[in-house]
Amino acid sequence: MAGRRRTDEGGDAPPPDRLAGALRPVRAGNGFEEALAQILQVLRLGLVPEGGRLPAERELAARLGVSRVTLREVLRALADEGLVESRRGRYGGTFVRGRGAAGGGSPAWRGRIAGVDVGVDMEDTLRLREVLDVGAAGLCADDGPSPEAARRLRAALAATGEARPAEYRRADTLLHLTLAELSGSPSLAAQYAAVRATLNELLDRIPLLVRNLEHSQAQHAALVDAVTEGDADGAREVMREHCAGTAALLRGFLS
Repeated sequence: MAGRRRTDEGGDAPPPDRLAGALRPVRAGNGFEEALAQILQVLRLGLVPEGGRLPAERELAARLGVSRVTLREVLRALADEGLVESRRGRYGGTFVRGRGAAGGGSPAWRGRIAGVDVGVDMEDTLRLREVLDVGAAGLCADDGPSPEAARRLRAALAATGEARPAEYRRADTLLHLTLAELSGSPSLAAQYAAVRATLNELLDRIPLLVRNLEHSQAQHAALVDAVTEGDADGAREVMREHCAGTAALLRGFLS
């Protein structure tokens, strides 16, 4: 019985929950991104050792406050990048892969899961990006875009929808730059172009995840709808949520 904690009544105490402080319910708007970020943090901190098993899907989904469908998409993304592997059978589950054994994923970001400095102030970039993007969305909706401005936004949205995964970030950038240009403030547009260049440097260091691109595209569509309908509060809220999803992924992979 050595090494086992005991309760006041003399019985064996359950082992400490190492994940209690690392996993918490996510916000509904960015469930995939925030759940992924939290599990990446668990891996980065070594709370589940290499070769160790993550909690069962049912438990993990409950802790994160997401559906099991969303959780499976998160685990599939991590498996595709060689960070975890699923095993079937009586002793199956999702297991953390050793760094040396992980064969998948992009070498451009793999080593950075340990928290390697990426050379830019990520938090400053994310905060400034949110201020400018949210501000631009509100200004565009407040002013009520002209038919030509609405056409440009719809065309930029269509381009993101048609882009292949490898081209998506370029199309995404052009959509956001179009919104900044249509805000009516040349200074805001110039500042946004600068911060977006830094943001893209960060985005280039993490993998493209199809589930995230699909979610991002849905948010883009809602954003363009809100702007073209003159719903400034709605446009700001959608953009704020959109920025939060990107921030969650970047912090998960790079912090």
